[in-house]
Amino acid sequence: MPPIKFTSLVFVSLALSGCQSDLATVADAAFRTPPGFPVAQPDTGRPTTPTTPTDPSTPPTVPSTPPVENVDAKPDCDADVQSKLKAPGTGPIALSCSLRLTSADVITHPLVFEGSAASGSVLDCGGGTLDVSAGGSRKEKTAIAVRSKKTGSGPWDAPSSVTIRNCKIKGFVRIYGLGENANGAVMKASSRNPDHTAFAQASAPKNVRLDNITFDAPDGIPFYVGPGVTNAALVNSKINGRSTAVAVYLDAESANNTISNNVFGISTEKRELIAIDGSANNRITNNVFEHSDNGGIFAYRNCGEGGVIRHQKPQYNQIIGNTFRYRSSFPVKPAVWLNSRNGSSSYCFTDPAYPFGSSASNLDFAQNNVVRNNRLEGGSDSLIRNDDPTNDVGGNTATGG
Repeated sequence: MPPIKFTSLVFVSLALSGCQSDLATVADAAFRTPPGFPVAQPDTGRPTTPTTPTDPSTPPTVPSTPPVENVDAKPDCDADVQSKLKAPGTGPIALSCSLRLTSADVITHPLVFEGSAASGSVLDCGGGTLDVSAGGSRKEKTAIAVRSKKTGSGPWDAPSSVTIRNCKIKGFVRIYGLGENANGAVMKASSRNPDHTAFAQASAPKNVRLDNITFDAPDGIPFYVGPGVTNAALVNSKINGRSTAVAVYLDAESANNTISNNVFGISTEKRELIAIDGSANNRITNNVFEHSDNGGIFAYRNCGEGGVIRHQKPQYNQIIGNTFRYRSSFPVKPAVWLNSRNGSSSYCFTDPAYPFGSSASNLDFAQNNVVRNNRLEGGSDSLIRNDDPTNDVGGNTATGG
């Protein structure tokens, strides 16, 4: 059974929740990364739950960035697959081939790209529509899932180099490996190990590209990048509709993803438009956010939600050349907020006591990020919020009060 956190540690963390103090740095120092971004080297084995915590004096070696894979494009889907896809119905259809639609096509089946069998698949909608908006649940409203597959007692079988382009999507796209989100049982077990980030990244899809997509989100997150996903991209797209949460979620242990040259016309109920939750080395550049009143881009690390230890810090992200538009005369939220939570969530102490990640410190550690040359239309300079000197913040302009 994992060791119990002592009350004294609770008091220390609460006292530090509002700032990146020296004591918090000490609490996390054993596992603080050296200069340069720590994207983990894939680990093909599944970690086992330790009986005792790893000695904090011997942190794991910082691995290198996983190589980008070159995968040949899959051949075209056969006539049978195309017939099933275009038939009426709402049952999911697995694709491990390439497919081109026409602008007249409307597909109502959720599409699934699963495991390495789907690697190299290309879906070119040709202006056609994927419409699952009539679904009653998040799963039913997921138009496309790119996901890994568990292979018995062996490693997870992950897809790579899936391309989706020229689509109108009335629904969501979700990319994930160990689980549909960061709070599942597999994620919880893996997070007890110091090599959790490496395992999550080795087990998750990589190199998934969405290009020239028009989203019409039906009350949910249109683009979800799950734990461990690397080198995903959403580019040259329009994100419209409505979300009860955020528009783009970059979840724990994911890295090296690109969100660029998009127009976000979507409105959110309460939250920011892009969440960087324990995700690192991402590029969010040259986007236009039409409705920023509830917040633009927030970088933080969920601490202990669902009992899962978050390992990776939201570091080395580049937020450059974006336009944030504010339309309200009422109090609004920041365009960019580095360290937006810092241990303030009620579930921060629900993860067990291990000497790494959010178990060692509930603070966000959003450090070494770049926030430059962004434009705040209708907003003030104070809407870029940063409390850590390692972040490079400058050259941003505001045209509001």
